[in-house]
Order: sequence, then structure tokens, then C-alpha cells
Amino acid sequence: MRAWLIRFVTLYVFDVAVLLLIGLIMPQVSVGWSVLWAAVVLALATIWVKPALRRWLGGRAERSSRDLTRAGTKLVQAGVVLVVAAIVWVLVVVLSGVDVAGFFWGWITPPVLLAIAWLIYDAIDDRLEAQTGRLWDSARRRP
Repeated sequence: MRAWLIRFVTLYVFDVAVLLLIGLIMPQVSVGWSVLWAAVVLALATIWVKPALRRWLGGRAERSSRDLTRAGTKLVQAGVVLVVAAIVWVLVVVLSGVDVAGFFWGWITPPVLLAIAWLIYDAIDDRLEAQTGRLWDSARRRP
């Protein structure tokens, strides 16, 4: 339970920053105060929906890409990540107060930014979770 909570809190804080950045650099996406709820939706979707979709879509893509070259396989894997990011973005917009205007800048570009954010998070998540765990432990020890 502790590990799941630490992962959720770390991912939540990271997702707040990502959503604020998307809202800041893209005028077609309005985040505002709904960022607090949207980050909950995004964190939960990243923890549960993303792995399930990647397993399902990745398995289908792997079976269909047996005859592809190495570059073709990587392209299919990148496509799967982008499809998963698009589905997660739709969930965030539908289940939160994030407002989107425009098809390309509101529905296509944010999933690409989300996929890039996932790459960044995957690179630093172990350190973030370890630091959060240390902060959690030090806070629990104090009376």
C-alpha cells in the first residue's frame, strides 16, 4: 500500500506540472483549477489504464509485426504509445474540467506531449519515488 501511495503522489505532482505546462504552451487547452482533478484522472489512468492498453495493443501489434524490420517494429511500438496517450488524453478531457478547442492543437498535439512526458517520467521515476519515500518516512517518524 505504501509503495502504491508513494507512486501515486509522485505521479500526481508530476502530472500537475505536465498539465500546467500543456495549458501554458497551448492556448487551445484550458486547464485552470481543474488541473487538480485532471491530474488525479491522469495519474490513475497512467497507473491502471496505460499498462492494460499497452499490453492489449502491444500484443496485437507484436503478432502483426513479426515480418517487419527493426525500424518498422519500433515505429509500430511508437504508434501504440501514441494511441494509448490519445486514449488517456480523451479520458482526462472527458472526466475533468480541461477544456479543449481545435482538433489538431487540442486533441492531437497534447497526446504527443503526454507521451514525451511519460518518457521523461520513466527516466526519473525511481529517483523521485525514492526521494518521496524518504520524505514520507521522515514525516512519519516525527511526533
